[in-house]
Amino acid sequence: MDKRHTKISKFLSYVLRHRPDEIGINLDSAGWVAIDWLRAASAAHGTEFTRTELDYVVEHNDKQRFAISDDGLRIRASQGHSIDVALGYESRMPPELLYHGTAERHLPGIRLHGLVKGERHHVHLSDDRGTARSVGQRHGKVIVLEVRAGEMVRAGFSFYISANGVWLTEAVPYEYLLEPDPGTHGQPN
Repeated sequence: MDKRHTKISKFLSYVLRHRPDEIGINLDSAGWVAIDWLRAASAAHGTEFTRTELDYVVEHNDKQRFAISDDGLRIRASQGHSIDVALGYESRMPPELLYHGTAERHLPGIRLHGLVKGERHHVHLSDDRGTARSVGQRHGKVIVLEVRAGEMVRAGFSFYISANGVWLTEAVPYEYLLEPDPGTHGQPN
């Protein structure tokens, strides 16, 4: 995406995941808002974009962060909310292993508390190491942790998959994580 589309994408992430009140919109309980309302409120607060630009951002966002309703009238963020929404995802059986990319500096906290959702609704996991590495690189020197998701399910944990393929769970206790060996450059054995 070019600079203009990236700016729109970042704006949409902010208002649809964290602060719809900044532009005076309300999301429904599942996180949806009418596209016409979103565009009008955005323009009134200094961020104007066309429906064509919006459609382009939704379609070409590298992480597929947004979804448009089947009738084409509403939009929502696929996951990552810090506000109260019920996305309606059903519990699914994940692969035996999932991955979480993070900055190496977070390891002491992870060793104490496991992976926690923080201000978000869920911990975000990937089904491939490359995506996890890409996500973790945003935060510093990256490490990729393996999550023994199959064992977690057998122990009673639930997993969900978002519309854009991100695996979600409430928390990952440390005992279900595999850390990389120091000599493997962030790759678990």
